[in-house]
Amino acid sequence: MDDMLKNLATYGYLVLFLYSLGGGLLALLGAGVLSFMGKMDLGLSMSIAFIANFIGDTLLFYMSRYHKSEMMEYLKQHKRKLAFSHLLMKRHGSWIIVIKKFIYGLKTLVPLAIGLSKYSFWKFSSYNALGALIWTIVVGGGSYLFGGALIEGYKVIADKPFLAPIMLVVIGASVWFYLTQATKKR
Repeated sequence: MDDMLKNLATYGYLVLFLYSLGGGLLALLGAGVLSFMGKMDLGLSMSIAFIANFIGDTLLFYMSRYHKSEMMEYLKQHKRKLAFSHLLMKRHGSWIIVIKKFIYGLKTLVPLAIGLSKYSFWKFSSYNALGALIWTIVVGGGSYLFGGALIEGYKVIADKPFLAPIMLVVIGASVWFYLTQATKKR
């Protein structure tokens, strides 16, 4: 375990950056807990996660705006979810750019859907920066503040390994059920 922590502290910032380009929730949670343990710097971790998360969503927006033909191959498989993203944009306006940072499954589709529209790049960038900042503070700061509880939870799961797959199945099924119901034809 100590060897793993040493490797995470050494390469953790690079892993955090790369993982945060595409979401980064678990990496930022891990960085917050490692900061709580004194293995990483919280400010640096949160800065890296913020920058990478902002860049990742901006790249998705850019790709769908300026490389539509290449993106359409990917988007053909997700027509309902893409329509759901447009519906959320109409319902919640620009705030969906901030909210989607916390909703698994929408993090990728919302910037792609917005990039396909005539939405302003600068407006998207400002809401994206605000969302990345809020996401970083809530997830990174929260995992640092509750680092002790998260470590204790890890110990419980390590003692009873059958709990982890059960929890993953329940969470995965809940997300799948929500997205299926939300994108269902009516």
